[in-house]
Amino acid sequence: MSDHNLARVLRSIRGMPTSDGAGVRLTRVIGTPALPDLDPFLMLDEFGTDRPEDYIAGFPEHPHRGFETVTYMLDGRMRHRDNHGNEGLLTPGSVQWMTAGRGLVHSEMPEQESGRMRGFQLWVNLPARDKMTEPKYQEFAPDRIPQVAPAGGVTVKVIAGQVGEVHGPIVQPATDPLYLDVELAPGRDWAYDLPDGHNAFTYVFEGGLTLGDGEAAREVARHELAVLGGGRGLRLRAGTDGARLIVVAGRPLREPVARHGPFVMNTREQLMQAFIDYQEGRF
Repeated sequence: MSDHNLARVLRSIRGMPTSDGAGVRLTRVIGTPALPDLDPFLMLDEFGTDRPEDYIAGFPEHPHRGFETVTYMLDGRMRHRDNHGNEGLLTPGSVQWMTAGRGLVHSEMPEQESGRMRGFQLWVNLPARDKMTEPKYQEFAPDRIPQVAPAGGVTVKVIAGQVGEVHGPIVQPATDPLYLDVELAPGRDWAYDLPDGHNAFTYVFEGGLTLGDGEAAREVARHELAVLGGGRGLRLRAGTDGARLIVVAGRPLREPVARHGPFVMNTREQLMQAFIDYQEGRF
């Protein structure tokens, strides 16, 4: 593969500490002044703590309209409920891809009083044609997430997209997402072709690695997000402590975005209508 076909790091970003819900402490990586969005991705939060006081209050009832939330649990247990009668329990290794569509009111509350709570929540925009669809869920327990070993010392959990002949269980034609959890043993490397035309990023949450090859190679440390560009060929090499990261990509929508808090629409008028509909109980 020639160098001009290789993905490179366009920019690296560290998240900023914040809190959400009823005071849950987390790190916001997308959705900050440094990186407001990466079409179609609106927000990426990493949460991870052994301190119950940092997560025990959870995320009481709150509304959403016009986008999707993707929750990937690494450690801990989180109970989900919404005002349409849906309920589920997210356990370590499980994934929930929630399409809020026209609107719902839900809560996400820890189902533990001690121990570690760790994972990610990603917000993915919906195209204008799908913003007012009925809410729906794609929820998968750990044993439903396929794991492959594409190279020695490399394991990949395929949440969405494809690695070799293995497809992840999540399907969303609008943005055709890729979502991989990649673990590399110390010094190991892996090459992978990203989807053509997608916006893509990696986020390292354990260890560190080198991304790219030759003069364009860049180190990506723990808790750094790398925005990718320049080519489809992703080359990763783990450092001396190994590496674990998520690789995420999606087809950009290239539509206007009007957002405020839990509502993401295309125009200010639609945004105002979302507030009215919520206040009048039409979610």
